[in-house]
Amino acid sequence: MSAIPVPPAAAHSGEFRKILGLRDLVFAQVVNIVGLAWVGTAAKLGPSHVVFWLLAVTLFYVPSAAAVIYLNRLYPLEGGLYTWARLGFNDFVGFMAAWSLWLNCVVLNSEVGILSVTILGYALGPRAAGFAENKWLMAGASLLIIAALMLVTTLGFGIAKWVTNAAGFLILAVFLLLIVLPFRNLALGRLPQYHPLSLAMPTVSLLSLNILGKISFGALSGFDSVAVFAGECRDAARSIGRSVMIATPIIAVMFILGTSAVRAFVPDNQVDLVSPISQALQAGTIPSDPGAGLIPLVILGILASVLGQQNFIFAEASRLPLVTGWDYLLPKWFTRLHPKHKTPSNSILFIGAVTLGLGITASVGAGQQEAFQLLQSASLTFYALAYLVMFALPLVGFRNVRPRPPFWLKAACVSGFGMTALYAVLSVFPIIDVPNPRVFTIKVTGLIVVFNLMGAGIFWAYRRRQSR
Repeated sequence: MSAIPVPPAAAHSGEFRKILGLRDLVFAQVVNIVGLAWVGTAAKLGPSHVVFWLLAVTLFYVPSAAAVIYLNRLYPLEGGLYTWARLGFNDFVGFMAAWSLWLNCVVLNSEVGILSVTILGYALGPRAAGFAENKWLMAGASLLIIAALMLVTTLGFGIAKWVTNAAGFLILAVFLLLIVLPFRNLALGRLPQYHPLSLAMPTVSLLSLNILGKISFGALSGFDSVAVFAGECRDAARSIGRSVMIATPIIAVMFILGTSAVRAFVPDNQVDLVSPISQALQAGTIPSDPGAGLIPLVILGILASVLGQQNFIFAEASRLPLVTGWDYLLPKWFTRLHPKHKTPSNSILFIGAVTLGLGITASVGAGQQEAFQLLQSASLTFYALAYLVMFALPLVGFRNVRPRPPFWLKAACVSGFGMTALYAVLSVFPIIDVPNPRVFTIKVTGLIVVFNLMGAGIFWAYRRRQSR
């Protein structure tokens, strides 16, 4: 394989502590990919959800895993997809990929108030019925949680990896409980029948294609995120790829059987898109069941796992300005590391402020479900733009690398590119009832256009300043 010029950021990767091992990376894959709301989105497909999940795994999930493994072996450096895009294409494409990844992380973190308050409402039961629409409570939750995320991220992966590992373990435990619950109810005669792997033929419509795009790209993307921390991994070129191969089948089974379990207890048109697992666990138990009193504790476990996910995403967001600063694409201010913990302290402070402001603003004037969908649609569309670049790299990037990627990898990347493009086009349309679907679409489209123009403006303004 021919040599690739070493970027300025490569010289700084040695400043990090090599903390993350294979076990940490596998848990990180589970935490970063298994969003707890996606089984609710897939449940809206009805009995054909298994077919759609299988299509998503075949056409997007496996291709994305293959692309990440190839690119990480080619260049295992801090920054992940940003570094690959910058070296495979040019500075501008790399910066816009980092900008899109960063926006996705920030917007996902800004949902933490909505998610936490909704899940807490399920844990507390009917007495907390008004939590989901209490904007002051969401704002307060956002403030406290984002402050905690900033603290843990500043302390570094010596602490944060245990938060991530605990969150991964909780997610696996919650999904196991969810998957087993319908079989228990079937054995007790509460369910007349249960066929978790029913292969009902799907109905092709704009809604079903929209949801296919969401459960393909939205639910199954994320393998690239661990590569952002390559400089903090032990044997990154090998361990990141192995973590992808271990996590891929586990996550696919969790999503398919988890969606079937939600459908066993909740009508398709009544699924809560914010916290469907909490909803299913409540619906699948009755007060007289042994251990039924522990369900609120299980739901609190879901809340803890969500906070672990948010912690990982926040850490990812903090590394992107750091690495782009190392490559002289952002001011040096972002590259300052904490003298003791070797974490990007200035970047963490900046991201915390932006995340908190966006989270509070998003909830103003919108219902809880609509606000959640608005944030999710915008953030994942930013992510999709970066993924289009990732799938293009083995196809038309790294022109000087020999040997060229094999044909099967190129075919996989064409499939992944197509599924990502499908999601990007359809993501601006809501899958829930909103007061005005057209206004919703305009809001999402406007956010995407404005923020991308802002990113391009930042790049060229800073480039002109450097040239002077």
